[in-house]
Amino acid sequence: MNAAQRSHVQGIGLGFLAGYVDTLGFVALFGLFTAHVTGNFVLIGAILAKDAHGSIALKLLAFPAFILGVAAARLLTVAAERRGGGALRLALLMEWVLLAGCMVCGMQAGPLTEMTQADALAMAAGLFGATAMGAHSAISRLQLSHLAPTSMMTGNVTQLVIDTVDVLRGAGDATTRARCVKCLWPLLGFAAGAGIAAFAYLALGFAALAVPLVILAVLIAMEPARSNATAV
Repeated sequence: MNAAQRSHVQGIGLGFLAGYVDTLGFVALFGLFTAHVTGNFVLIGAILAKDAHGSIALKLLAFPAFILGVAAARLLTVAAERRGGGALRLALLMEWVLLAGCMVCGMQAGPLTEMTQADALAMAAGLFGATAMGAHSAISRLQLSHLAPTSMMTGNVTQLVIDTVDVLRGAGDATTRARCVKCLWPLLGFAAGAGIAAFAYLALGFAALAVPLVILAVLIAMEPARSNATAV
């Protein structure tokens, strides 16, 4: 697999994973966005305005959980680089463990149909998910900065539209076309993941998180345990 093919696999796979996990969390956990901090702020405001506070604690706690995931990924990256590399593999493995925790807690919590059912296990599932997606966002910036973002699609859509307009008006060059492709693959993956996740959750419950766990396992298997980089 050459570098371009590898980038496409990573972009599509991680984009699909982010859309899938965010949608499943929203459907299963009272409107929680595990990967979308801005969305949770909006929902908190809406809940406060409606005086319906049944799920506000989870959304408030999701923010520090997301930050924890980002910080943990950063510290793990620094430690891995000092030992000679393999940072991406270890960071993806950490995300896998956190998502597995989300799946296990969600399965133990049982069916969640009312806001008042946000018990400790449901809260734990949401916080594991938010921490995992914090790590996911950090990985995108730390180890995969050559790819378009895989968890936040607003920037990708904006850039894709700008570049497409330039190509259509004859002002786009090879760099513009390459950037279109780079933004398009994660966007398609995210859209597919978001579309599939809700149906998967209705059919399988939290066991549907096995899908992103398999994706992460494949991406982990693609990465060497260590690189030839020297310690810093």
